[in-house]
Amino acid sequence: MKNDLRVYNRISEAVGWTPLVRLGPTVDDLDCEVFAKIEFLNPMGSVKDRIARHMVEKAIAEDRLRPGDLVVESSSGNTAMGLAMMSVLQDLRCTMVVRQQTSKEKLDCLRAMGVKLVLVDGNLPPEDPESYNRKAREIVAENPDAFFPDQHNNRENSDAHYETTGPEIWQQMAGRIDYLVAGMGTGGTICGVARYLKEQDPTIRVIAVDPEGSVFHDWFHHRRLERPAPYLLEGLGDEEIIGCPDFSLIDDMYRVSDREAFRATRALARREAILGGGSSGAALWAVRKLGRTLDLPARIVTIFPDSGTRYMSTIFNDEWMKARGFL
Repeated sequence: MKNDLRVYNRISEAVGWTPLVRLGPTVDDLDCEVFAKIEFLNPMGSVKDRIARHMVEKAIAEDRLRPGDLVVESSSGNTAMGLAMMSVLQDLRCTMVVRQQTSKEKLDCLRAMGVKLVLVDGNLPPEDPESYNRKAREIVAENPDAFFPDQHNNRENSDAHYETTGPEIWQQMAGRIDYLVAGMGTGGTICGVARYLKEQDPTIRVIAVDPEGSVFHDWFHHRRLERPAPYLLEGLGDEEIIGCPDFSLIDDMYRVSDREAFRATRALARREAILGGGSSGAALWAVRKLGRTLDLPARIVTIFPDSGTRYMSTIFNDEWMKARGFL
């Protein structure tokens, strides 16, 4: 429920009810209205605060998690920040498995919150025991008091957005939505929101965005599992098919390159004064691609998951961008 006075007893109560902002200059050449859900205004700076609060509170209520227990997860950084918040508030220990390639800003924020980091090589194949998803399971197996939310396979992730993000968008848009465009990471955000919106209006079409190098795009279109390739866009895609996404809720999926996503991210800051991260740029790129195909005016909702402040050393660093051929 929305608290209009916005006075809370603890920071986790401030999660949710983020603003929906109409985009202007970045989409003014399209015959559509575009509204972005600004999720980086959650307390820890991303959409993942929602699932961290939901999954931890549910586990505590069901006596699966108690003070002093260890929370373990593999994360590109944002879920880790949300779980760090919940760990501080609930007197939990927190160990996060994070790729070495994750931005320095995210790693610094996690250390500031008291998180123990286990850094792994993001280029390892998924079957390698030292890889991103496998390493977290190894730590859980070694710690009998470990709680593993398993954001990649646990549909409580999706439930968090079905119960909060979806209803918020429906209410903020007064039920007038034609398309939802969002990135595909664990699949929790897009599928939870899509499930709620489609229950209200089955004609709403859902477009997912997947990075080049991830396996989701080929799986969605061809049910073909291609070998993953390295990419730099954080928080979207995966190197294997995971259990959280419900592909039946998605109507189409676009594939975005690092270059396209990062250049759109920078345009978003320069032209809209919205300092989003790379996944926000990927969403904007997909909105523009969709908008150019439409014959009739449409109302499009997209989701900007995290803040550009976490990518000052990468996406917003000219030398970093030039070294990779993006500028």
